[in-house]
Amino acid sequence: MNAFDYCRPADIAAALAAGAERPAARYIAGGTNLLDLMKEAIERPRHLIDINGLDLHAVEETPGGGLRIGALVPNSVLAAHPLVRSRYPVLSRALLAGASAQLRNKATTGGNLLQRTRCYYFYDPASPCNKRQPGSGCAAIGGFNRIMAILGTSDQCIASHPSDMAVAMRALDARVETLTRSGDTASRTFEQLYRLPGETPHLETSLEPGELITAVELPPPPPGRQLYRKVRDRASYAFALVSVAAIVATEDGHITHAALAYGGIGTMPWRDREAEALLVGKTPGTAAFDRMTDRLLAQARGSGGNDFKLPLLRRTIAAALSTLTEQPA
Repeated sequence: MNAFDYCRPADIAAALAAGAERPAARYIAGGTNLLDLMKEAIERPRHLIDINGLDLHAVEETPGGGLRIGALVPNSVLAAHPLVRSRYPVLSRALLAGASAQLRNKATTGGNLLQRTRCYYFYDPASPCNKRQPGSGCAAIGGFNRIMAILGTSDQCIASHPSDMAVAMRALDARVETLTRSGDTASRTFEQLYRLPGETPHLETSLEPGELITAVELPPPPPGRQLYRKVRDRASYAFALVSVAAIVATEDGHITHAALAYGGIGTMPWRDREAEALLVGKTPGTAAFDRMTDRLLAQARGSGGNDFKLPLLRRTIAAALSTLTEQPA
């Protein structure tokens, strides 16, 4: 591990000042991803700013009936929170499907959003990786790419995004609140937070240097039933091959609301609003589900080893939608 300096600011103002003074600094909270990357010399920050002492640990109801989640709320605490379990069960289930209990106890809400890909070649300094070293190439294209993305890819990168939590939050239309180095507040949708790889896969989010995630805000609970379905290689501590966060409401035998987001298949937590809109007004069933999935997969591109994700995603979507639209006994 390379040498670095460390500070633990007492408040948000001090943390922002430390970030402004140190352009190469990284904020650290749980460290469940960043420390691994530092140990492997994948990331080499010269300065670490420990933000665990900041007042960002609360889960609070908003005046409009939503929920505001502090950036330092641990994943385990958020998953078990009564309001999350009762109003946003898709989020609670996604959190419990991620990592191990020990990691969930340390991993934070803000850190979860910023975790980096688990691409084998990204973690191997001996392999070319445009995400790690821009312009060096992508070993995953033409290499062992079983876990890689099929949507949102480019000729520069096919790495998939690893977060379960972010998939559920995107289905819930969450917004990310931040403070810039100058202390200005900002709010982004998940579409605005994450960047497609394009020609610059090393730029993964729209955050500016020194910008600090302070909270995630959920709108009031959407209508309908919620489900998170994750397909992985083993029952625990495995990243998604395919996952679906689905929220569906029905009335008089027709779908009246549908929101779906996907993990394991995209270079960011994936959502296609035009595809899900095809479900609204339709009678639940194979025809409606296939029509929506056809639209979703229209731009999908396998790379050989991950071609199986296309039919796997289709089956997972059908199973999730069937579960949500079947009549309760």
